[in-house]
Amino acid sequence: MVDPLEQFWNEILSRQPDKVRAAFAGLDTEAKQAVLTHLESMVSESGWHPEQVRSAQAALAALRPEDGFVEGIDAHE
Repeated sequence: MVDPLEQFWNEILSRQPDKVRAAFAGLDTEAKQAVLTHLESMVSESGWHPEQVRSAQAALAALRPEDGFVEGIDAHE
C-alpha cells in the first residue's frame, strides 16, 4: 500500500497536468500555498536533482496558467 503523502507528491510531480491539478484541488488554501512554496523552492534552490527540478517546473506550469492565477489561492493573501 502506498503512503497517501507519497502518492500525493507522485501526482504533483508526475508532469501530467490533469493529475497535478486533481491532487492540488483536494487541498485547503493553506496547504495549497505550502505546496506552491515548496515547488518554488525546488526550482530556485540548489541541491535538487535536475529531474526533480523539471517535475516541479511542470507542476507550477500546470497550476499557474499564463495569467499566473492559481485556483483556490487569493492573490492578495
